[in-house]
Amino acid sequence: MNPSASPSHGAESSPLGKPADYCDTYAPGLLFPIARQIKRDEIGIVPGKLPFVGEDLWNAYELSWLNPRGKPVVALATFRVPADSPRLIESKSLKLYLNSCNQTRFDSVDAVRATFERDLSEAAGAPVAVAIQPLDAGPVRAIASPPGESLDELDIDIDTYQPCPDFLSSAADRAEVSETLHSHLLKSNCLVTGQPDWGCIVVRYTGPAIDRAGLLRYIVSFRKHNEFHEQCVERVFCDILERCKPRELAVWARYTRRGGLDINPFRSTGRFAPPDNRAEVRQ
Repeated sequence: MNPSASPSHGAESSPLGKPADYCDTYAPGLLFPIARQIKRDEIGIVPGKLPFVGEDLWNAYELSWLNPRGKPVVALATFRVPADSPRLIESKSLKLYLNSCNQTRFDSVDAVRATFERDLSEAAGAPVAVAIQPLDAGPVRAIASPPGESLDELDIDIDTYQPCPDFLSSAADRAEVSETLHSHLLKSNCLVTGQPDWGCIVVRYTGPAIDRAGLLRYIVSFRKHNEFHEQCVERVFCDILERCKPRELAVWARYTRRGGLDINPFRSTGRFAPPDNRAEVRQ
């Protein structure tokens, strides 16, 4: 199916999949927010009754502006968008917005941060935390393997490439376990363009032991599925919560960057805190 012909998903008028002229002077109107509830309705999330807490952590690697004398500054940035914000921000629009600062003069790094916090918070409908690290300050980017045990060496047959929660099950008649599992085999596709999105996914839980082969088949079943990063993680979280009945659960993914941005959604029942911002090796 052509993604652009699918039912309404909130991104029909976004800049995704369309030619875009790059504006290099500050233009907050480029930000394109999308209501989260449109896709949450599909997985049975009742408005105002989220089954999770969490955030979407964005890392920006292509950020620049001019100082008051016209000299360029280059920096890294992180944006933390709360999961309970009513809107997410479409990634290409964020890229275009950041590029609109390339020829814009700002008095200081703090002025840039305050501007981003104001604009992104308005777009998301909730406070967005922004941190900026100029490269001349020597920021260090930590790279680490994901926590827990890998599922990827399981020797199993797989032939399903659309989300299939029927693969998920747990041993409800056995003792409760606490474990962390991960897979590098997550692939989904952009909701609008159908372009591939690659990521590593981590599942941390306390509860009946989840069948590992079924969990891996379920993760791989996203391979031809069209959905934004944040929406995929929420779908995984809700399916595991419903099918496997963990007492506590956290799901997060680290997606490889596109357009100088990577997106790392985190969802939790509340006990598990967000992980450190350590890059996956492909980021």
